[in-house]
Amino acid sequence: MPTNERELVLACKRNDPKAQTAFYNLYKGRLLGVCRRYARTEAEAEDIFQEAFIKIFKNLHTLEKIESVNYWVKSSVIRTAIDHYRHTNHEREQVGYEYVAEFSENDENIFSSLSREQILNVINTLPDGYRMVINMYLIDGYTHAEIAEMLNITEGTSKSQLSRGRDLLKKQLMKIGYHDVTRVY
Repeated sequence: MPTNERELVLACKRNDPKAQTAFYNLYKGRLLGVCRRYARTEAEAEDIFQEAFIKIFKNLHTLEKIESVNYWVKSSVIRTAIDHYRHTNHEREQVGYEYVAEFSENDENIFSSLSREQILNVINTLPDGYRMVINMYLIDGYTHAEIAEMLNITEGTSKSQLSRGRDLLKKQLMKIGYHDVTRVY
């Protein structure tokens, strides 16, 4: 059995079933939470994670820099979640551009004082478009240009959905008793 991550990746590239199981379990603990943020339910998150790992094992041979495996796997999981969103979202939101505000780099992280479960609950109350952009921009650190490309929307739509999503997050935070929302924005 491989003793480090590099050996584990190499064994997976050779289609070693034990290594694949170990690799899957290693990342399940790390990334199922990412899937949960993008999904509406735990079952949907599990489906996204399973689908992501099918793609990961199918394409692992394309990974050239083994030392970047963590980033590559996380990116694959996020892209699978986005693909899932695209395929299941039949009624996309149309959001106007009249109110667009950029998230300030100096603002505190809204989620720093909330539990993981509170974060998931608040995010899951958002409409799909807002939820996707909030996850990608505030949590996963993508730029509006990257979000626009990945979701096949304009940068303006990404900015607008972030702004409106933030406003909805503020309202939801107030509902759960977090009243000092001006401090986190």
